[in-house]
Amino acid sequence: MPELCRTDDLTDIQQEILKTVRSFVDEKILPVATELEHKDEYPTEIVEGMKELGLFGLTIPEEYGGLGESLLTYALVVEEIARGWMSVSGIVNTHFIVAYMLMQHGTEEQKQYYLPKMAAGEVRGAFSMSEPGCGSDVSAIKTKAVRSGDGYVINGQKMWLTNGGSSTLVAVLVKTDEGADSVYKNMTTFLVEKPAGFGEVMPGLTVPGKIEKMGYKGVDTTELVFDGFEVGADQVLGGQPGRGFYQMMDGVEVGRVNVAARGCGVAWRAFELGVRYSQQRETFGKKIADHQAVLFRLAEMGTKVEAAHQMMVKAARKKDSGERNDLEAGMAKYLASEYCSQVVEDSFRIHGGYGFSKEYEIERLYREAPMLLIGEGTADIQRMIIGRRLLEDYKLR
Repeated sequence: MPELCRTDDLTDIQQEILKTVRSFVDEKILPVATELEHKDEYPTEIVEGMKELGLFGLTIPEEYGGLGESLLTYALVVEEIARGWMSVSGIVNTHFIVAYMLMQHGTEEQKQYYLPKMAAGEVRGAFSMSEPGCGSDVSAIKTKAVRSGDGYVINGQKMWLTNGGSSTLVAVLVKTDEGADSVYKNMTTFLVEKPAGFGEVMPGLTVPGKIEKMGYKGVDTTELVFDGFEVGADQVLGGQPGRGFYQMMDGVEVGRVNVAARGCGVAWRAFELGVRYSQQRETFGKKIADHQAVLFRLAEMGTKVEAAHQMMVKAARKKDSGERNDLEAGMAKYLASEYCSQVVEDSFRIHGGYGFSKEYEIERLYREAPMLLIGEGTADIQRMIIGRRLLEDYKLR
């Protein structure tokens, strides 16, 4: 077995899950990924296969119909899926974050109602923080929920929803007037149920259509427009308003481990493609892998793939232990996304002119990798988080 991306001390169950997912990726995803990506076609059959494998309930506790696995298991599964096609990992990522937020912050009634359906893949989740004018500045959101009778009325526009059209449950962060002296305590997360589809899917709720993207195709990325949308007070996550920002940040923290895992998976695949092609292509009478320039490039690629993987594993294990892991998650996301971009470009260079052809898989990876530099917080945001946390630990006394 190749040495890269091996994880020590896994249980027999974890190893069996990863073996099953690896086979699924090799047999069901890789053969069709590039064709579906070029068509920007939603991978319906792949999603159905993941439902049958129980992947939508991987981390949901057994009492709610899931498999009850750890964040580490989930991250390693995401790494395998992203190795096949990153867009597919995006479909389960947003679902996982909503399930995690429900598990950590939902009322028991909300857990009993949603989690079994989410575990079965009958309800699929998406989450929404960003808006057209705020990006990573979550405090600047303008979408607002105002109390009306026994519920709320929401008005505003959300942006960059992965699974926005195909999801049926969206965790939405909005402003509410709770009379707090901090903007962060005047935010609330609502659980918005909706049908899949585009257009005005419910009175006051419109999903305008898919946003056209450079890469990360297949999965739908959308806006969400609220215009007098009525929602019950029982749809406030956790039952109490004013806690939305902290609930979302908890979800994003595990989401950053997920993005790190995606970066690891894409980089891993780019390395595989590069090392294989370098042993097939000949120039000047020998395989290009025998040229020192290419050999050194492969060495750097393999080192970056391994370093990112181990950082991601450490971040997941620390979260599973119950410890604070914002530093490790930020480092893992930053390192994996940066290294992924570099490894993909190096593999692209190894492919030469063929890397520019849509017939070769590396062309797809080259367009997918940049999304990881900005998803779940840009690289610059990660560096701010990392720097502030380091100053906490190394503050002059």
